[in-house]
Amino acid sequence: MMRRGLLASSRHHALGRATNPAHATLKSGSGSRRGLFSILTKPLTAEVVGSISRSSSGSMGITGFHLSRPTSLQPTRRGFAAVPEFTTIMMPSLSPTMTHGTISEWTKKPGDICGAGDVLCEIETDKAVVSYDVQDEFVLAKILEDAKGREIKVGEPVAISVEDQAAYQAFVEADKAGEIEMPMLPFTPAPGTAPAPSAVASSSPSPPPPPSSPSPTAHLGDFALSPAARHLIHSQHLTLSTDVRGTGKGGRLTKGDVIRAISNGQVTATPPSPPAPSAFSAKAAPAVAATAPVASAAPAATIAPAALPPVHISEIHAMPGTFADSKNSNMRKIIARRLAESKATVPHVYETVDCEIDTVLTFRKRLQKEYEVSVSVNDVIIRSAALALRDVPEANAFWDGKQGTAVLNKGVDISVAVATPTGLITPIITMSDRRRLTEISATMKDLAGRARQGKLKPEEFQGGSFTISNLGMFGIDEFSAVINPPQAAIMAVGRGAKRVRAPEFVMGQDVGSLKPYSATVMTATLSFDRRVLDEALAAQFLQAFKSYMSRPELLLL
Repeated sequence: MMRRGLLASSRHHALGRATNPAHATLKSGSGSRRGLFSILTKPLTAEVVGSISRSSSGSMGITGFHLSRPTSLQPTRRGFAAVPEFTTIMMPSLSPTMTHGTISEWTKKPGDICGAGDVLCEIETDKAVVSYDVQDEFVLAKILEDAKGREIKVGEPVAISVEDQAAYQAFVEADKAGEIEMPMLPFTPAPGTAPAPSAVASSSPSPPPPPSSPSPTAHLGDFALSPAARHLIHSQHLTLSTDVRGTGKGGRLTKGDVIRAISNGQVTATPPSPPAPSAFSAKAAPAVAATAPVASAAPAATIAPAALPPVHISEIHAMPGTFADSKNSNMRKIIARRLAESKATVPHVYETVDCEIDTVLTFRKRLQKEYEVSVSVNDVIIRSAALALRDVPEANAFWDGKQGTAVLNKGVDISVAVATPTGLITPIITMSDRRRLTEISATMKDLAGRARQGKLKPEEFQGGSFTISNLGMFGIDEFSAVINPPQAAIMAVGRGAKRVRAPEFVMGQDVGSLKPYSATVMTATLSFDRRVLDEALAAQFLQAFKSYMSRPELLLL
């Protein structure tokens, strides 16, 4: 008789489910039969673990299969065990730029029931720590990746789930008995490794050591040699006798002179000196002396390698004190990589403007005293930059690398750099030019607070048309920021400091009446993509920004 086994299906909780019926036929010696398999085809990656086993009578029973896209059946031999249906949970892609992630915390443990909308774990992406919400109800059967562990590639298995508690108990028993075959990933060689050399390659002679640079002779220096003669002497390790004279211009030795000296036996070939034995090598290889081929008529060369002085390596002693190595976060790794790419691929140009903000400070005090409205200088900067982008829409653009053109953004969405324990993140204030000053202040406080807690949603920090980085609260006078592609500009803002200013001269004004004065000055530096903005357009934006900062009452319009 033929046995019917239990089909193990796979469901992908991270990317959704879709079913597509497909048929497979298994044949034995006595006949054939057709089974209906519900195969998941929508997700990009799916793993279904199982096997096909053969009974002693020659019939074949189905206990599962291993599926990878494109659809293929890859049988493995196993016995008939009561293995319940289980699902492999993959590392999801939680942002368009996410390729790897690290599980920060498992909020569920094996045996817990997970309902739709429950948080299964916290995943650290390249931007923030994002909650992974499940879509269906299941029981977490086994955790494959520990929290605070390695970086996991998107699509790799992280956990296994079953349908109910009964299936969980059966899974635990089958796992203890070794009947559960864990999801396997295709083998990828470690970076920097190479395949073993073949027998032909191993039998080939090893390349010669790098040649040394012997002095040609005592009476001829490199300045007295033509380039061709110098190359021939150095590459063949030749030493000329003292009676060789050059026939070139100014008595220079030419390549023909060297060839004639070889034919006349006036050249001695000296092989490169063997390298000094390394103190770190387990066994020093014996030096092999060989003469360089000169010519068939040349006499035997005299080998006299000069002894190299011993190399002394001093010991390195650690300085007294205590220290600890901290692991770099995924966010900081991504930031470093993207900043390097931006500086290497985006033509950065910088322009700086000084803004007097005494009127802004007075404006804030008046709002607080008369209307009990609290706004910060950073809120005024965001509102001023948004209105300046509205007035100069050409500055509110990005570079389309595929089309090779600059494209105007439809809305003014300001990204504001916020420092978090794991690195910088840029929450976005959408439609900043249409928001009131108080609305910008409340939104910024909410976004900054949740950014430091790692609770931002992907749509709250992905995108943006312009970035502001303000380090004035840290006492920085001025700095230059790196553009965040595909955006075309970023403005770096320093602190406001008291400075002595020269008065502006107006034609016809008495020079004697002009006196220097003291003002609170804030420096703003615009870094812009020269492919999108030119110097004149960037100057127009900075002038508009300075105008709004000097007259904050315009921000209320």
